[in-house]
Parts: sequence; structure tokens; C-alpha cells
Amino acid sequence: MRSLPLPLALTARLSPVVVLAAAGWALSSGPATPAAEDTATQKSGDESPSAPATAAVSKTYAAAPAPCDSLSSKSVKELVPGAKTAGKEIPSTDAKVRRTCSWNALQGFDYRWLDVSYEVTESDEAAEKSYKERVADKSGGGEVPGVGDAGYSVVNLTTEDEQQTREGVVLVRAANALVSVTYSGSDFESNKAPATAEINQGAIKAAKEAVAALEDGQKG
Repeated sequence: MRSLPLPLALTARLSPVVVLAAAGWALSSGPATPAAEDTATQKSGDESPSAPATAAVSKTYAAAPAPCDSLSSKSVKELVPGAKTAGKEIPSTDAKVRRTCSWNALQGFDYRWLDVSYEVTESDEAAEKSYKERVADKSGGGEVPGVGDAGYSVVNLTTEDEQQTREGVVLVRAANALVSVTYSGSDFESNKAPATAEINQGAIKAAKEAVAALEDGQKG
């Protein structure tokens, strides 16, 4: 059997984990209560009641769920034939905020790769902003209805050394969390890529399961 080296694009796909830093605020105490004889003059308008501290943002999701538990064994076997159903979690600098699991396998000449990522932001607004920015960077796709608060799917075809690879990406916003699925495939015998529908439907299937796992998981 001839050697089947994987294209460079398939052997170095995972991008570095983004480091998310959280800022803190310090509350300073107000001036001491004035003496009784001075109270009347200060209430003329120079003094206003101490403003309460800004309320902490209510977060639906406090932490990212275990990504390797996001898909059923049946789905993994269907989408990535030959892969270990347990998956492999990618090390993260802050597992509470961002977690990713990968499955990949070469069965015969067919190669499949699947990533499921969770990212928990500080608020719905922050998640919505990030979602819109990422969708804008991945033009040519379309909305995915019925999943989370908003869903988007796009499929692209690349060719390297005459080998085609088709990759589908689905991004979903659910409250203050983002769920991202990347699903790709190649046929190393024909040098062709799987059909667009196969990759797109597979990515959407994984995304729906991943969002369901998020919704069933830890709540803030």
C-alpha cells in the first residue's frame, strides 16, 4: 500500500488557545458622615447618596462543559468513523472559560476531523459581539435556525498538493456562551473531498448536540 502522508493543513489545524483575562474593580468608601449641625447645609445639593456598586452581570453559563462529553458515541462513530469515541481534549490556559475536544481518524482512504469548542464570556452582550465578528470573518455561509440564540454555518473547499479538503464550520451563540464546531474530510484515494451537504449536515448535527449538552450542564 502506498504511503499516505497527510496534507500540512490537516496535521497542524488547531490554533492556539486564546488567553482570556478578567479585570477587577475596587470600590472606594465615601466620605465620613458629616456632623449633625452640618447635615442641613450639605443636603442643599452638594451631597448625593453614595451610588451602589455596579451589579455583577448575571451569567446563564458559569463555566464551559466537558467538550468530550458533548457528543454521543453513536454520533462520533457516524461522523468520524474509526475514531476513539472518548475524543481528546486540547489543553487550555483557562478550562473554565474555553474547552475544546477533537476526534480524528483515517479509515481506509477516508479522513475525518471534528472539533467541538465551548467559550464562556462575561455577558450575553459580549458573546453577541464576538459572534457577529466571527460570522463577518466567515462570509458565504448562512443561518442555522432552531439552535441557541443564533447559529451560522459555512463550508469551504481547499486544495493542497492536488488533495482536496472540505471543511464546515458552525458557530452558535447561546446566552453568554459560544459553541464552535469544525468538521472536515478528505479522500486520499481519489484526492477528492466529501460533498458539501455531507460536511455541512455533519457539522450542524454536532453543533446541535453540543448546544444541548451546554444547556443540560452547569448553570450560573
